[in-house]
Amino acid sequence: MHAHLMSKHLMCLHLMSVHAKLVAVSDVAVEQGLVQEWHELLARYSAVFSALECRLQERHGIGANEFEALERLATCDFKCRSADLISTIHLSQSATSRLVARLEKEGLVSRALCEVDRRGIFVTITDAGREKYLAAKQTHREVLRETLR
Repeated sequence: MHAHLMSKHLMCLHLMSVHAKLVAVSDVAVEQGLVQEWHELLARYSAVFSALECRLQERHGIGANEFEALERLATCDFKCRSADLISTIHLSQSATSRLVARLEKEGLVSRALCEVDRRGIFVTITDAGREKYLAAKQTHREVLRETLR
């Protein structure tokens, strides 16, 4: 009887080992699938962003990030905090600050200190910025239709 129990115990250990190996193989497959999905997402993003960058620069003299900032400003209520632009254009704080400075130098936006919090800066789209945005918006949407469908 003792030998019978020992045999059953060994069989259980074997089945648990086989199950653990299957789970490990399954985990690897899931991980590989996630990594593949990530790479596909990056490739799609890169293709769309590159097409936007090229076409917007070619036709309107602005890049995709500049367009995104102008669009955010054109669609917000009058003015927008600089910090709010960071979440829209997905750049670092310093890169967003440089982008806003370039747009301001080109006369497309203006900056002003917040009256309540002197550390805060508001950015407002100018009339020239709104015109540039409206002209570039058609190109932007055209590229999105071409690349996302």
